[in-house]
Amino acid sequence: MMPSMNRYSIGVELGGTNSRAAAMDENGRILESISIATDLAAGRDQVIGDIVRNILELKAQIGEGSLAGVGIGVPGFIRMKEGMIVGSHNMPGFDNYPVRDDISARLGSPVILENDANAAALGEKWMGAGKDVDDLVLLTLGTGIGGGVIIGGQVLHGFVGMAGELGHITVVPNGNPCGCGNVGCLEKHASATAIESMANLLALGDHVTAREVYELAKGGEHRALRIFERMGEALGTALASLINIFNFPLYLLSGGVLPAWEFFAPSMIQEIQRRSFTFRHTETRIEPATLGNAAGLYGAAYLPFLATAKR
Repeated sequence: MMPSMNRYSIGVELGGTNSRAAAMDENGRILESISIATDLAAGRDQVIGDIVRNILELKAQIGEGSLAGVGIGVPGFIRMKEGMIVGSHNMPGFDNYPVRDDISARLGSPVILENDANAAALGEKWMGAGKDVDDLVLLTLGTGIGGGVIIGGQVLHGFVGMAGELGHITVVPNGNPCGCGNVGCLEKHASATAIESMANLLALGDHVTAREVYELAKGGEHRALRIFERMGEALGTALASLINIFNFPLYLLSGGVLPAWEFFAPSMIQEIQRRSFTFRHTETRIEPATLGNAAGLYGAAYLPFLATAKR
């Protein structure tokens, strides 16, 4: 057993492909970590059982006496009061399931549940690009687009916990249909999936991936460059609205599409300048996030420390 003089927490990130858990101290130092494949085919009970075993293994390695708590980041909408996932497309079988209370009962200790994008925003505030501010917005650019809003160092949840669904901001009033029921959502015009759809429309090849579009753009392919310009315009439209609403000092972008920054950022900034008086007259920063795919894990681990600090 590793000796532990200081408090630590356990953060868990539950994903559709992998689940990760890490014990971290109050300085954000990772003490121990575990990563396993999420076996959705085995059923919800098996997935939750694996998570509980990972947490118990970390507690055994570090020691239970100084454990501040357990934080878990999960995909989908969350009803915070009930600790329940509602509407998680990537986690079939988890809809309307009280994941927080189930895990808490199995562990015999309290658990804090958070949306994964909110956890990522919190992670960037704690140990990433947002360490110097108390207010920030994070957009996660992946298969879809998630988001999180940190205000006064805390996650903005809204009245049931569904605030920060920034991927569903309308950026094209009569744009592409979205699974949420809206049309013209940001994630249908600026995500990896949107990039691939545009590549298909522009006949860049059969089943071209967002990564391949990026490689084509690096080679100067004009259609690929146009795709990233359109992506930047959509992001700029959304960010201009967020800047006008919040007047925060920092807006971060993260996710698998981030390597294409040089191709989408110019049109993004141009669109923000055109649409936001606030941006033009303040020192508002638009920057890449720095923690990569570890942001959600850091944020989940920070949840217990944040909760105890509020008491």
